[in-house]
Amino acid sequence: QVQLVESGGGLVQPGGSLRLSCVGSGFTFSQYAMAWYRQAPGKERELVAAITPGGITGRSSTKFLDSVKGRFSISRDNAKNMLYLQMNNLKPDDTAVYFCNAAVDQNYWGQGTQVTVSS
Repeated sequence: QVQLVESGGGLVQPGGSLRLSCVGSGFTFSQYAMAWYRQAPGKERELVAAITPGGITGRSSTKFLDSVKGRFSISRDNAKNMLYLQMNNLKPDDTAVYFCNAAVDQNYWGQGTQVTVSS
C-alpha cells in the first residue's frame, strides 16, 4: 500500500533553515506529482509547494505558496523515492505540521512532521 514518511522537522530560530524529507513506497514514485502541505493550529491545511514528476526529460516544474516564494525550494530524487523541502529564512508564521502528499488513485498523506520557528 502507499506509504509516505516524513522526517526533518524540529525547532529552529527565526532566520534559520531546515530540510524536510519524505520517502514514498507502494507506488511508482517517479510517475506522480508530489507536494508539501502544512497545517498550523486552528487553520486549514494549505499547499506549500508542489513538483511534477519530471517526465522523459527528468525536468520537473514547481509551484509555491506566495508567502514562501524565494525562501523554500522543493526537489525530488526519483531514484530514491525521495521528496525534499528546503526551507530557508524561516519565520514564526511557518510554524506548522508539514505533510507530504501524493495524489495517486486518491490523496495519500504522511504522518506529518512538526516545524516550530521560535526564538
